[in-house]
Amino acid sequence: MAERLGARSEPHANTREFSAWMSSEQKRIFLLCLRMLQEREEADCATQDTFLKAFQALQRSGNDLEEPGKWVTRIAINTCLDRLRSRKWQIWRRRPSQEDESIILEMAPCDEPAADDRVFAGQIQTRIARALQKLSPRQRAVFALRHYENRGLDEIADLLGLDAGTVKMHLFRGIRKLRTELHDLYFGRTA
Repeated sequence: MAERLGARSEPHANTREFSAWMSSEQKRIFLLCLRMLQEREEADCATQDTFLKAFQALQRSGNDLEEPGKWVTRIAINTCLDRLRSRKWQIWRRRPSQEDESIILEMAPCDEPAADDRVFAGQIQTRIARALQKLSPRQRAVFALRHYENRGLDEIADLLGLDAGTVKMHLFRGIRKLRTELHDLYFGRTA
């Protein structure tokens, strides 16, 4: 079933098959959405939208899919790109106040690593997240697919509907921006 997904003559069997397939893909799609959108709640909503769109498309078309993982990845990327475009108009979205942020951090569960390791890892993660936000939505999508999902350039080009050369350009420019933003993490601050 992982290879093919499609409509069957029995609607209940189709729903069960889709549900099982969705369960197997949900974590991967959520992580992709989280990397692109940088917000857990937004990623959760985008993941739900992705699978709803996929289910509705399967119901309409009734065709078997040769590569359902690739197909749902494309739906997820387009869903995230739509959300990123719509964010430009949402000026009310702001970072929480410093007091709220402190309360949130105090409520965070304690993990095994030492406190200083957690602080350092959090700082690095924050820096990377900020650097990723400075990439264009296409650069972010290409970077996430290449470096978080280990997809090849041709596969990324196919998923995004772009030329392989255009994907390489987005990847090159995205990495260059990230290197500039994160330069001090690797080489220290220059005076």
